Amino acid sequence: MQGALIVGNWKMNGSMASLAEIEAMAAARTDLWVAPPFTLVGGAVAAAGGRVRIGGQDCHANASGAHTGCVSAAMLADAGATFVIVGHSERRADNHESDADVRAKAMAARAAGLDVILCVGETETQRDAGQVEAVVGGQLAGSLPDAADGLIIAYEPVWAIGTGRTPTPEDVGSVHGFIRRQLVAHFGAAGQGVCILYGGSVKPDNAALLLGVADVGGALVGGASLTAASLVAIAAAV
Repeated sequence: MQGALIVGNWKMNGSMASLAEIEAMAAARTDLWVAPPFTLVGGAVAAAGGRVRIGGQDCHANASGAHTGCVSAAMLADAGATFVIVGHSERRADNHESDADVRAKAMAARAAGLDVILCVGETETQRDAGQVEAVVGGQLAGSLPDAADGLIIAYEPVWAIGTGRTPTPEDVGSVHGFIRRQLVAHFGAAGQGVCILYGGSVKPDNAALLLGVADVGGALVGGASLTAASLVAIAAAV
């Protein structure tokens, strides 16, 4: 598909030497988004030279205060970031973030002028129990900010993240169609304009298949985004 949004999430990976990958991405494409660790955001912005959009992997719901170890959306914006990921399944699980927490972060990010990539997705146990729509629908209902402006949804089936397993195109299409209907029900006509990304073991060899599915507007890429060669290949596949 044309115009697919390809976003790299580096997670807890990377060093100053990794900024060479950002430079290589910027030399090859002008339509990539990358979220490096907080320590690299400023350097990545410089390395990108305005050709790759740089974002954060999380933010705090407050703009400032006594929150040791946290980073606010305003701080990310000050460092040159233009977007932030909220509600990733690893944050929801490892840091026990609730839907209300995710919604507060999304609202804070929008207030700071950042675009928001809001993640939803079910576990393998939930999928096997036939609870996909109940889980994803519940996450959307509890996590969505007040307005659709600047919002992107990422559907990441938890069981496919970093496992090498991917759902079938039919499975992806079913969930993305469900998410679209929920967005329209929540936001009205504005819900039609919200980009919905797929994430979970996206690689150069399966990108074209996954991104050709209806209502898939791009990909949120984990491990395969750590090198320019891989992320650029994914972008080139669509």
